[in-house]
Amino acid sequence: MGLDFTHCEAHWAYSGFGNFRRKLAACIGMNLDDMQGFGGDIPFENYDDDIIPLLDHSDCEDDIPPDVCKTVAARLKELVRNWPDDDRDKINALYLAEGMELAHQQNEPLEFI
Repeated sequence: MGLDFTHCEAHWAYSGFGNFRRKLAACIGMNLDDMQGFGGDIPFENYDDDIIPLLDHSDCEDDIPPDVCKTVAARLKELVRNWPDDDRDKINALYLAEGMELAHQQNEPLEFI
């Protein structure tokens, strides 16, 4: 059981996906636990970063539109670039970025399943 996506082989346990997003948020100077929807009261609108649509997203339903996938994928690859190559989150992040790029190319949303 866990979180999968259309268009790619990325997979996280729900708790692992939460930890992954906390790591991503930290890369842009954000404490995800302080954000609305994660126990805090800071709105995501306070941040201007292409990774926000992935951070401010339900972890169990819905999708990311194809046009948004393109910008999120590019930013995701940039943020994890310096993470260790054997980091499971980095490996899954790169799978996810590839899936987002494919979804964009096919003009289809990337769905969280």
